[in-house]
Amino acid sequence: MTNATVVKFILFLLMLAQVSQLFAQQSNANVNTIRVTGYAGIMHPIVTFGNDGAKFNFNGAYTGGLVTGINLWKSQRVGFSFETVGIITTGNGTSKMSNLLLHPGLLIGLGNGFTLANRAAFETSGRYGVTVVLNKVIVKKKDHSYFIALPIPARFGNNLPSTVGVGFQFGLSF
Repeated sequence: MTNATVVKFILFLLMLAQVSQLFAQQSNANVNTIRVTGYAGIMHPIVTFGNDGAKFNFNGAYTGGLVTGINLWKSQRVGFSFETVGIITTGNGTSKMSNLLLHPGLLIGLGNGFTLANRAAFETSGRYGVTVVLNKVIVKKKDHSYFIALPIPARFGNNLPSTVGVGFQFGLSF
């Protein structure tokens, strides 16, 4: 093997190394990483509409929910969320956990701090349905945010009339 052949072979290996490094950088740039966020909050049902008219919260009893959840964002616009809501009812000097809501759903980032959550709803009380939630970040900090949300639940099943409600939620995401 001549010196010229050895030099060409070394240059060829260096070129291959640079090309493979370029492909590695390109492939790392194209990898979609999933961004994970969590949140906790308090949900207050305001009114529920059913066959017997409107029922308002605070009318003889108070019902509220303690919300915890995790979001898996595939991009700025699309994500998956799973939340649980422990429903607590107080009235007549007593309180109890009256229901546990399992709430998986699709997240759609609308921009300007708004997110639309489209959730399936499965309650330990035997009810099921869907909940549409419009969420807005109101204060954004470096490592956490404060948000408000408007949940609109529709529920069916358990030999009860179908209902649609409106609530208010606020919380902290991190």
